[in-house]
Amino acid sequence: MAERRRNAPRTTTTVLDRDWTTTELAGEHYEHTAFRDVDMTELANRGATFTDCVFSGVEFNVSTHTESAFLNCAFTRCTFFNATFTDCKLVGGVFTDCTFDLLAVTGGDWSFTALPGADLRRATFTRVRLHDTDLTAAKCQGTSFLGCDLTDTTWHGADLTKADLRGSDLQGLNPTEVRLAGAMIDPEQALTIAAALGLRIC
Repeated sequence: MAERRRNAPRTTTTVLDRDWTTTELAGEHYEHTAFRDVDMTELANRGATFTDCVFSGVEFNVSTHTESAFLNCAFTRCTFFNATFTDCKLVGGVFTDCTFDLLAVTGGDWSFTALPGADLRRATFTRVRLHDTDLTAAKCQGTSFLGCDLTDTTWHGADLTKADLRGSDLQGLNPTEVRLAGAMIDPEQALTIAAALGLRIC
């Protein structure tokens, strides 16, 4: 399992809300930039790349992100209400004290992200690569993880009550470390979970 970087990236430029007037992004590149209390509500982002950036108190509400990248970025106290990410890369992202109501993620790669304790109860992930993601103690009651790669994800203490896990790869999930009551799984996943419990299927 990869070691996740907990320290925020080093930044050389700071963008404050008064400096941010952009409502659309198309292929821009930002590196080592700190965004502080910036309102990105309803931002339309297609193809922009953020590398080693820090987002503090940023509002991503009702924003759309398509084929964009947030690589090794840190997010603190950010809101993602009704935000959508389609075919985006958020590899290595660290999320702290963020909210994700109605977040919708389709496709893309969110591997090696850190979301410990995150409240994802109203979020949906569809066909997303979430390999080696830290979901320790995450609140995932009713969350949809449909057709996702969840291999080697850290689930310890997560609550997956009534979550929809159908079609996802659950290799590495220890069912004794999570709450799974009422979760929806398919027959193949049932075999994976049974094997993880040491059961013999005859």
